[in-house]
Amino acid sequence: MRKVCVIDVVGLTPELLRHTPRIAEVGEARPWRSPIPAVTATCQATLLTGLAPSQHGVVGNGWLYRDTREVRFWQQSNSLLRGEKLYEGVRTAKLFWWFNQGAPVEWYATPKPHYGSDGSKVFGIIDQTGCELEAKLGKFPFPTFWGPGAGLASTQWIAGAAAAVLRGNRPDLTLVYLPHLDYDYQRFGPGDPQRAVEVDACAGLVIDAAREIGATPIVLSEYGLVPVSRPIDINRELRRAGWLTVRDGPFGEMLETHESRAFAVADHQLAHVYVKDVPLAEVRARLEVLPGVAKVLDPADIDLGHPRAGDLVALAEEDSWFHYYYWLDDDRAPDFARTVDIHRKPGFDPCELFLTSKLRAGLRLAQKTIGMRYRMDVVPLAPERVKGSHGLRPAPDKGPVIVGPGPPDDMIDFKAYARSLLG
Repeated sequence: MRKVCVIDVVGLTPELLRHTPRIAEVGEARPWRSPIPAVTATCQATLLTGLAPSQHGVVGNGWLYRDTREVRFWQQSNSLLRGEKLYEGVRTAKLFWWFNQGAPVEWYATPKPHYGSDGSKVFGIIDQTGCELEAKLGKFPFPTFWGPGAGLASTQWIAGAAAAVLRGNRPDLTLVYLPHLDYDYQRFGPGDPQRAVEVDACAGLVIDAAREIGATPIVLSEYGLVPVSRPIDINRELRRAGWLTVRDGPFGEMLETHESRAFAVADHQLAHVYVKDVPLAEVRARLEVLPGVAKVLDPADIDLGHPRAGDLVALAEEDSWFHYYYWLDDDRAPDFARTVDIHRKPGFDPCELFLTSKLRAGLRLAQKTIGMRYRMDVVPLAPERVKGSHGLRPAPDKGPVIVGPGPPDDMIDFKAYARSLLG
């Protein structure tokens, strides 16, 4: 079996390749077609299975579990992913790709904090590579992987870890996730060439290690980000219609999924709308005229026809994106809204990339240091600050790209392509 190293440079586009010479030298560059939604979990599921979302079941970064009526985002279990995976039967190292836990791979590393019974959280990773990565590289800089401090350090660490695993274990298949472009391109809008230069240097570390062990490097992206200027109040509109229900309490208003007749799970530029006891045509008509909404569809129309999907799917205009806010008064926002809490929020929240103020963050960290009770409420309720998003299929030069020997032009063909390179 030959060796292959797949480097997922999130947010890379054909027009950025002129700033990434190490990536560009890997092979032929080709724009390619993503599934919808073009978000991390869905794209990686398609890359790994060669199936559409209607078949592999990963309809977004999160969805409503209809049996419990819970919205869950960023689940890592490999069992959520239907279909045979690329790495089955292959000696694989899986580094920070999604669906890591329980995957049939020889080596993996993935972010996984520790949670105390008092509600406290301690950052950490699971390292099952046998390479003692944190002993070699220092602690994984978790605050730079997501949140207001997200930045280059986490991508540099992952690249160093990947190089160590490649040289130490010599896997037949290596999957590496480099998220750096995602952060500032959501904060400030896409296209800053300096971010591309920085991620190119990180990718170069992995490319060099791959070539040392005789592995063919492939660089790809899941999506390209586009400029946005209009957040869409989809849940607030459903609430004004009388279909979305909340429960008020000491920690703010909480979404009542059992009682609500229609609510949306927002995920960048797509929203799954779950409906019961209301005619779908009525909900569709209400949302189609909402500013920023391009279309409201049956999920089967875009190959999302799966029980996890919404009863309707709303797509944004290219300059717009969906936020999850369902409260009408910020004073009644739930307490988690102003924190980095990717598992509790019933929708993706890019506002977690911003700070209300450094002073506030410093005060909260001081409270933590001296053992006081505290809430890290440092995230602004300001969706208008978000300047980049993704999830649709933009123009080819602004969409995802794959670089390698004779690459395919559709993500659904990637599994077969990688298998052919592995021999």
